[in-house]
Amino acid sequence: MAEEVLLRFDEVTFEYSHNKPILEEASFSVRRGSKITLMGQNGAGKSTLFGLITKTLKPKEGNVFITKDASIGKAHQTLDRADFELTMTEYFARAFTQVPGNLKSQISKVLDAVNLTIPFERKVGEMSGGQQARLLLAFALIQNPDILLLDEPTNNLDQAGIDHLISFLMLYEKTVLVISHDADFLNCFTDGVIYLDNHTHQIESYNGDYFTVVEEIAKRIEREQMENARAEKVIKDRKEKVNFFANKGGKMRKLAKKLREETEELEDSKIVVRREDKTIRDFTIEEQNVIGDVVNITAVTTFYGHLPLVKEVEMTIRKKMHVLVSGPNGVGKSTFLRSLVAGTAEGATITEGVRVGYYSQDFSQLDFDQTVFDSLRSTVEDVEVMSAETMRSIAAGFLITGDLMGNKVGDLSEGQKGLLSFARLVLMKPGLLILDEPTNHINFRHIPVIAQAINNYEGAMIMVSHMPDFVKEIRIDETLDLTKY
Repeated sequence: MAEEVLLRFDEVTFEYSHNKPILEEASFSVRRGSKITLMGQNGAGKSTLFGLITKTLKPKEGNVFITKDASIGKAHQTLDRADFELTMTEYFARAFTQVPGNLKSQISKVLDAVNLTIPFERKVGEMSGGQQARLLLAFALIQNPDILLLDEPTNNLDQAGIDHLISFLMLYEKTVLVISHDADFLNCFTDGVIYLDNHTHQIESYNGDYFTVVEEIAKRIEREQMENARAEKVIKDRKEKVNFFANKGGKMRKLAKKLREETEELEDSKIVVRREDKTIRDFTIEEQNVIGDVVNITAVTTFYGHLPLVKEVEMTIRKKMHVLVSGPNGVGKSTFLRSLVAGTAEGATITEGVRVGYYSQDFSQLDFDQTVFDSLRSTVEDVEVMSAETMRSIAAGFLITGDLMGNKVGDLSEGQKGLLSFARLVLMKPGLLILDEPTNHINFRHIPVIAQAINNYEGAMIMVSHMPDFVKEIRIDETLDLTKY
């Protein structure tokens, strides 16, 4: 049974709009009980692949075969905003077409599996980002699926949460497909990789753990580049001979024709080397010139055992000061940032007139119904001064290309929403950056560029991040540790 093919793509072609393919004749298979990583650049089609598996999307050509009676559960990247007002019980009830009588018992079991303790009457929108990440996994697990689809499951999780998830997945006996940019996390349990090539729209399948596969891909690219270099040398030599013999006439001209045909065959047979994923361009977030205090904090609200506690603090944040807000999942970090932006934080205020650039972990700062272009334009203080061409150029640096400008923000991939958010910060020129998990959904290739831009930002900044390697690269002047209050 362990060798049974549970899922198979047979020459699947898919496109959202005419002549803009996401997949072209993609074929691969997944065996029962395997743990597979989906790799690919932001927008390459990883989430699209999940949509084809769950049947929410249909291929233009080809077929997706799923073994009879195999069930599918998907843990989404983020909670649907429409679910924010649901209680825990109401939220899990939506996982069933017919709600079972022992629903609360089943909820308790899956919450225990993901190491989450939350009252049943709690609204899901009130939970922290880390708690929501666990909740999304629990929602998939309660369906007891044969195929579990995980989309960026480590987003918002602290290290304890990631370690618990790794342990869970290593012991999980069913089939798992994971989208993640966390290489260390993936390497712990992956036994195969499916790579989506954003340039050729093809799929490549590899066996082995994540790091081994990445190394294998790098070596293959190097071999193919060397083979092409040798072919280029032969082609150049042949072309020189063709030019020489073509001017001789008679039999020499026939030889030139023969060599020309052989040269064309050589050019056609050159290997198409997989191009590396594009990385965003270096960028600068210019700051609004603010004199004096930017943020004053006299108290913070923390959560222990789900009860809010207001504690006194003395902190003043000024220009060029970078502050890290730390603490475990559920202590109130994201709640603090949201209330600060909304002006409802008890004991914390932003000075009037300060322009705030907010990166929310759930992209609540974005209007999903706006077009991408309008989302960019809405951040510009004086649209008459900045041309549309400048806005498009800045967006292109974040791989938000012209063909995406007319799309709705809600139709972008989560990674593209993250890059759009950074493009908006560049256009905004804020006096205060508030960054809540700014590496969520972002391709690892872009992270060093983002870290450099944040380091070079001359305004005030408050940040939450559970990515230790990223935090190490950021200049932090002071830490607001919520566990100390």
